[in-house]
Amino acid sequence: MPDRGGGPTGPRIRVGRPSRRVRTLLMTLGVLAVLAMAFVMFAGFWTDWLWYRSVHYSSVFTTTLWTKIGLFFVFGLLMAAAVGVNIWLAHRLRPPLSAMSMEQQSLDRYRMGIAPYKKWLLIGITALVGLIAGASAAGQWRTWLLWVNGVPFGQKDPQFHMDVSFFAFDLPWYRFLLGFGFAAAVLSLVAAALTHYLYGGLRITSPGARATAAATGHLSVLLGVFVSLKAIAYWLDRYGLAVKSSDFKATDNWTGLKYVDANAYLPAKTILFCIAVICALLFFATLWRRTWQLPVIGFGLMVLSAILIGGLYPAIVQKFQVQPNEQAKEAPYIEKNIEATRNAYGISGVKPESFKGEGKVDAAAEKKREDADTAANYRLNDPNIVSPTFQQLEQERSYYQFPKTLDVDRYNGQDTIVGLRELNVNKLDKRNWINDHFAYTHGYGMVAAKGTETKKGSKGAPAFTESGLPTKGSLGEYEQRIYYGEKTTQYSIVGGPQKELDYEEDGGGQKTYSYKGKSGVNLSNPINRAAYAVSFGEPQILYSGAIGDGSRILYNRTPKERVEAVAPWLTIDGDVYPTVVDGRIQWVVDAYTTSNGYPYASRTTLGDSTADSLSQADSQRTVIAQQNQVNYIRNSVKATVDAYTGEVTLYTWDDKDPVLKTWKKAFPGTVKDKGDIPPALMDHLRYPQDMFKVQRELLTKYHVTDAGQFYNASDAWQVPNDPTKKDDSAVPPYYLSMKSPGETQQQFSLTTTFTPNERPNLRAFMSVDADARSKNYGKMRLLRVGGDVDGPEQVQNKLNSMAEVGNFVRDMKGADSDVLYGNLLTVPLDDGFLYVEPVYVQGRKSAYPLLKKVAVSYGTETAFADSLKDGLDQVFGADGGTKPPGDDGGTTKPPKTNDPTVQDALDDAQKAFEDGENAMKDNDWKAYGEAQDRLQEALQRAEDASAKAADKGGKNGGQAADKNADKGADKGSDKGADKASQDSGADKAD
Repeated sequence: MPDRGGGPTGPRIRVGRPSRRVRTLLMTLGVLAVLAMAFVMFAGFWTDWLWYRSVHYSSVFTTTLWTKIGLFFVFGLLMAAAVGVNIWLAHRLRPPLSAMSMEQQSLDRYRMGIAPYKKWLLIGITALVGLIAGASAAGQWRTWLLWVNGVPFGQKDPQFHMDVSFFAFDLPWYRFLLGFGFAAAVLSLVAAALTHYLYGGLRITSPGARATAAATGHLSVLLGVFVSLKAIAYWLDRYGLAVKSSDFKATDNWTGLKYVDANAYLPAKTILFCIAVICALLFFATLWRRTWQLPVIGFGLMVLSAILIGGLYPAIVQKFQVQPNEQAKEAPYIEKNIEATRNAYGISGVKPESFKGEGKVDAAAEKKREDADTAANYRLNDPNIVSPTFQQLEQERSYYQFPKTLDVDRYNGQDTIVGLRELNVNKLDKRNWINDHFAYTHGYGMVAAKGTETKKGSKGAPAFTESGLPTKGSLGEYEQRIYYGEKTTQYSIVGGPQKELDYEEDGGGQKTYSYKGKSGVNLSNPINRAAYAVSFGEPQILYSGAIGDGSRILYNRTPKERVEAVAPWLTIDGDVYPTVVDGRIQWVVDAYTTSNGYPYASRTTLGDSTADSLSQADSQRTVIAQQNQVNYIRNSVKATVDAYTGEVTLYTWDDKDPVLKTWKKAFPGTVKDKGDIPPALMDHLRYPQDMFKVQRELLTKYHVTDAGQFYNASDAWQVPNDPTKKDDSAVPPYYLSMKSPGETQQQFSLTTTFTPNERPNLRAFMSVDADARSKNYGKMRLLRVGGDVDGPEQVQNKLNSMAEVGNFVRDMKGADSDVLYGNLLTVPLDDGFLYVEPVYVQGRKSAYPLLKKVAVSYGTETAFADSLKDGLDQVFGADGGTKPPGDDGGTTKPPKTNDPTVQDALDDAQKAFEDGENAMKDNDWKAYGEAQDRLQEALQRAEDASAKAADKGGKNGGQAADKNADKGADKGSDKGADKASQDSGADKAD
C-alpha cells in the first residue's frame, strides 16, 4: 500500500538497543559521577575533621556529629515506621471484595497500576518521610544536649514553683517531641486514609456504608492519638505561659503571665486538657463500638470549648475585669517580671543613686580644677577617629591595614590605643595565586599610642609607644607575625618549599620567612590535598609544585569564626581586641551563654540591643547571631586566639552559670577552669561592651522597681543618640579610667549616659568596673540626676553654637579641611559632670586627621581650647578660681564693667560684630567691611580706656577688658584687631 502520509517511501529504520560499547561507556560514566559526588561529600566531612583535629577540639566535632547522626536515625526511623506501619496495616485491613460502583471501577485502574510496585512504593514513601524527619531532628542537637545534660538553676519560677531549668532545658525538648508526635500522627492518618480509600475501605460516592469496620477502628485510633497529643499540648501550654511573649502597655516583648493568663488562660488550659483526654478515650472506644457518633460529638465539643473557654472567656476577663483597673490587676505580675528580668540579665544589684549633677564653677573652682586633673585619664585619641592616622603613619606598606575602629587596652597603668598591622591582599600590586596564598601570608606587629596625649611638636598626631616595622617600644620582645586576625579571611599555604615575604626593609630589601608553627592542616598527604582542592574549588592545590613536605594550609583565620567553630553553643561579642601577653599577640574574645527560656524575663534581640554608631559604621563590630532573641545572658567564657599559632583557648569566667555548667557536661574538657587564666592575661581582660549594651538597654525601663511607676512609664529612659554623628544611632559606651563619686582611685571603667524618653537633658550616668583584677569587677553604679542637666546632645549643640567654634569651622572649610568630632566623654566631677571632647581636623587632600582642639564643658561653662589643660583652665579659672570671661557657657558676650567708657566701647564692639555676622549671611560684603572697621575702632577705644584704667591702678579692670577684647577680636576673625588686642595684653602684663 502506498504511503498516504505524503512522506518518502523506503525501508523503515529500526531503532534498536545501544551497542555493548555504548552501554559500557554510559555505565562507566554513571559510576564515575556517583564516585565524584561521593568524594565531594567526603571532602567536606574530611576537611572539617582535619580542621577540628588541628585545633585540638576534635571532641566538639565528634560529639556534635554523633548527636546529629543519632537524632537523624532515631527520629527518621520512628517517622518511617509510623507511616510505613499504618500504610501496611491499612492495606492489610482492606475489604476482600470491592463494591461494583463507578468509583471503585475507577480506582481499580490505579490499584492494578501500582500492584507490581507496592513494595518499592512503600519503601520509597517511608524513606522519604524518614529522611525529612531525621534531618529536622538532627537540627535539634542543641536542644537534646541541653535536656540530657541540664543542671538546676537553683531558682524557682513564681507561678508554678518549678526550677528555671525546666523552662530553659526541659520544656523546649518536650515541645520538640510533641511537634514530632503531631507530624507523625497527621502523616500516618493521611497515609492510612488514602490507602483505605484506594482499596475500598473508605467510600465517598458508593452506596452503603462509607467506611468498613476495620477502617473505622484504624482511623479512630489514629485520631485518638492525635487528640491525646493535643491534651498533652494543653498541659504543656500551661507552663508555656511563663515564657510566652505578648504585647503589653508597660514594655515591649513582655514575657510571662499577666492577670488574664493566670486567671483565665491557665484554668482554661486545664479544662481543655480534661476535655481532650475524654475525647481521646471516645475515639479509642470505637474499637468496640464501631461508630464515630460519640467521638465526633466529643471532638466537636472540644473545638467549641477551645473557642469559648480558650478564646472568648479570656477576652471577657480582659475587657471587664482587667481594663477598668489594669494597673492594680497587673501590679503583682509586673513585680514578677521586673524581678525575673533583672536577675536574668545580671542587673538585680543595680540601684539608682541620687546625684545632683548641676555642677557650678563657684568659690571652690580652684579645688575643682585640681580634682579635674585626677578625675579621669581623658582619652583624647578617639579609636574611632585615629585609625587613618595609624594607617598613614604606621602602615609602612600598602598591603598592610589597620582596623577601621581601633581598640582600647591598658599598658603600664595607662589607657592605650592599639591596633594590629594586618595583611590586606586586596592592596597587592600584583595579584596571583602564589602571591595571594603563598608569598603574602601574614601581617606584622602591634602599634600602640597613648590615649591621653599627642606627640609633642607633631601638630596633633598620636604619641606612639610602639611603632615601626618591626615594631619597637614599650611592649618589649614578642612574636610580631600575625597569621590570624580580623582582616585575614583568605587561606594561606605555609611551611613548604615556597618562601613567604616576612617584611620589606626600608632599603628595599626583603626578609623571607617559613612558618614554624604547628597550626593548620598538613598537605603532604595526597588525599588531604585532593580533599582541599575539592572543598576550596582550587585544583592547583592538587598539583602545584609550591606545595611539598611541610606545607600546611591555614584557614578559618578570624578570631570570631575560630571561637564560634570550637564552641558553637556560645554567642560571640562583636568587639574582639588584641593584646600582648607573655611575648605573644593574643586575641581576646568575650563569649556569652544565652537562653530564651527564663520564665517572666522579657526578651531582647541581640542585634538591636547592641547596635550603636560604631557597630553601624563597622560591620566587624557586630555581635554574632544578631537575630537571636534572648532573655538570659552571661559573659561566662573568656577566649583567646594566638595570632601566630591560631591556638584557641576557652576559659571559664562565670563558674556559677548553670547554662555553662550544662554545656561543659555536654563537651567535657573543652573549657578550662578560671584559675588557669595566666596572670599576664588577667591584666588585659575587661568587661565586654555587648553585654554592657544589652544591660543598659534593659535598664532604660528596668531601673524602675515599683510596679505602678513601671506601668505608667513615667520614668522611662533612652540611650541618647551619638551627638558626633548625623544619623540617629546610639552613642557607644566608652572605656575610661576614672574615679567614681566617693572613690579615691581611678578605675578602668565602661561608661554610658541616659536621657529621658524624647528629651535631650541628662537623666542618669552609668559605669561598671571593667578591670578584671578589681575586687569590684562587674559592679555597676547608676547615678540618677535630678533637675535640668545638659545631656550629650545639648552639650554638643552648645559647643556648636559658640562663636569660636563657628569661626574655627569656617576657617578650616576655607582651608579645604574637614572638622571631625571625637568621643564626647562624660566624667562625674564633684557635684556635676565634666564633658571632654577632642576635635580633629583633616585636610581633604590629607590622608589622616590631627587633634587640633579640645572642648570642655562643666555646668554652664564651656571652653574651646588648644589643649585639655587650656580648656580646663578656661572653665575653672586659670588662677585657681577666677571665673573665665562670660557666664553664659563660654560665649563671647563680655560681662558688665564699672568703667562706662570701657563698657560703651565693648558694647559697640559687640554690636559691630553682630552686624558683621548678619552681613556675611546676606553676602553683603560692603556692609561686612564697614562692620569690621567699626569693630576695630571700638576695640581700640576699649584698649585705650583699659590702659587709662591701669595707669590709675585699676589693674584688674584692665585685665578683664583685655580678655574681652581678645575674645571680641577672635570673633571678628580680623587679624589686625587680634594683633592689637594681643599687643595691648602684653603691654599691660609688663
